[in-house]
Amino acid sequence: MKTLKNLIIIAIVAIMTSCASTAKFPISSTVPAAEITAKKKQDKNNNYIIELTARNLAEASRLNPPKNNYSVWVVIDNGSIKNLGQLSNKNAKKAVLETTTPYDVKEIFITAEDQGNLSYPAGLEISRTSFNE
Repeated sequence: MKTLKNLIIIAIVAIMTSCASTAKFPISSTVPAAEITAKKKQDKNNNYIIELTARNLAEASRLNPPKNNYSVWVVIDNGSIKNLGQLSNKNAKKAVLETTTPYDVKEIFITAEDQGNLSYPAGLEISRTSFNE
């Protein structure tokens, strides 16, 4: 009976995990060593949890021209662009941004910006990808 219960729990976890969409960013000519992925999954309140992971991403101040931060943007189903936040990175091996949004995200992209509180991207686009559903 205990084995059956464990198998059911494992199956439920596997089903819940498989509901996430994963998108891999293409190699960027600006930061070619960076390996960037994004995951999107829906929570019980019908919001979307976005987790962006960047490995080997150079600090924004090391770009040419130097910038102050990386901003993460999404394109939602009506074509609007929304700022998800800043990706904090101080030459770390791994930088992660996890956030919740009510928008169904179709595309996600990263820009290098001089300011972090922008409502529209103005800086250098690092990389862009879309969620295939």
